[in-house]
Amino acid sequence: MSSESDAGAPLRCIDLTLGFGSRVVQSGLTFSVRRGSIFALMGGSGTGKSTVMRCMFGLLPPRKGSVLVEGEDYWAADTDRRTRIGRRFGVLFQGAALWSSMTVGENVALPLSMLTPFDAPTITELVRLKLSLVGMAEAEAKLPAALSGGMRKRAGLARAMALDPDILFLDEPSAGLDPITSRRLDELILELREGLGVTVVIVSHELPSLFAICDDGIFLDAETRTAIGHGSPRDLRDRSTHPTIQAFMRRAAEPVDAAR
Repeated sequence: MSSESDAGAPLRCIDLTLGFGSRVVQSGLTFSVRRGSIFALMGGSGTGKSTVMRCMFGLLPPRKGSVLVEGEDYWAADTDRRTRIGRRFGVLFQGAALWSSMTVGENVALPLSMLTPFDAPTITELVRLKLSLVGMAEAEAKLPAALSGGMRKRAGLARAMALDPDILFLDEPSAGLDPITSRRLDELILELREGLGVTVVIVSHELPSLFAICDDGIFLDAETRTAIGHGSPRDLRDRSTHPTIQAFMRRAAEPVDAAR
């Protein structure tokens, strides 16, 4: 799953093995995320997609293998260096993971307050900029409980973008959203990629979203506990002959194409 352009990729995983206790979740994963791409971690439930993503952005060390960020081995670095590397990452967790006791503005301000030397007026200005970027300027003073599911995802995305990350990790961003709201979120992700040049890694079960925005990815398998396919979601749907990939990628292919 390598190519001649791998050396210039901002994010590379080499021979990753991940697990908990005696259980191996995935093994032998080697792949590169191209700069400016929207890269999907695909597969059915229980295949370890979110586990792989957590290893990529620094929450779970691998049992074996390397995560290279701009050529630097993240997990081989010391704690201080990992913290500095991690500032290149923005993360939208499943469910947005907003602090319920904080306003939307305070949630977005949190990483800026903790990780930058900016004063309060500058942080306030940056918070408003990030919220405007995701169409949430009017929600700055609201609590998360007052927001719809789609608005919470947008607020979480604004927080993930607070430090101007090079790589944005999105864990099931469309989960629980209706089709219209999900499509709007897809459009926002594309706008962020095009406007800011951010590289995106996404975990999703939602075929319409995968087909609409992702241009590369890997397909993880629960039985073999490794990747069994590499390519864009549409390429995997149209060209893969693996029965597991076909069963997953074609379960809603016709409605998606008809609506495109």
